[in-house]
Amino acid sequence: MEAKHHGWWFNQLFTNWKKFEVIYVSVLIALQVVVYAIAPDTVIGMVSGVTGVLCLVFGMKGRKISFLFGVVQCLSMTYIAWISHAYGSFAMDIIYVISQPIGWFMWGRDEATHSFQPKTRRLIFGGAFIAWGIGWFVLATLHGQLPYFDSINFVVSIIAQTLYVLKFKENWSLWIVVNIANVIYWGVLTIQTLIGATDIGSLGANMSQVALQAALLFNSIYATKVWASGEADNEGGANK
Repeated sequence: MEAKHHGWWFNQLFTNWKKFEVIYVSVLIALQVVVYAIAPDTVIGMVSGVTGVLCLVFGMKGRKISFLFGVVQCLSMTYIAWISHAYGSFAMDIIYVISQPIGWFMWGRDEATHSFQPKTRRLIFGGAFIAWGIGWFVLATLHGQLPYFDSINFVVSIIAQTLYVLKFKENWSLWIVVNIANVIYWGVLTIQTLIGATDIGSLGANMSQVALQAALLFNSIYATKVWASGEADNEGGANK
């Protein structure tokens, strides 16, 4: 059926999905449920994981509904970051919460994706590297957990989220870096929790974040292709 025969919610949620996308989204959500079944010590961790997957998957499709799932994910992740002493992540998640309504407004005004000229792109990536070093120093001073990784999650994520809200294709390249760092970061915390090296946070919350970041890493790589092809323009065909 054509999207125009249905309402906004139906179009955003169900139209123009490829079979591959449906399969991988289902697998990523199932992964969050499996992690919760293994370590069911926090429902918030699973909520963060599932809504995080939905937020970024719909973002990959270029759809505004992404920001509704983003509000739930960011609020739950803020709590997890706080109990885990991941201060960079905590600060970033507050910014994420604020950015959701801004993104909703911006994507409503301009439905096309954009890209930078090569020189500008190099300047942005170079600035992100310098910002990471500064953030590392600040977070280390505050005695945060694994500040070299947490800094990527904080400062590089700010740049990536800004580009995402403005619908620049380069945001996904930065998210790939952030997601790789986060897989390592939460993986280390999970191992430390398992061996009793730390009592910060909980095993279930840490494991759910490993699964989430692995899912988001895959989604970021795939989204790079989708946005480069123009498939995410006009909300991925959901408003036709």
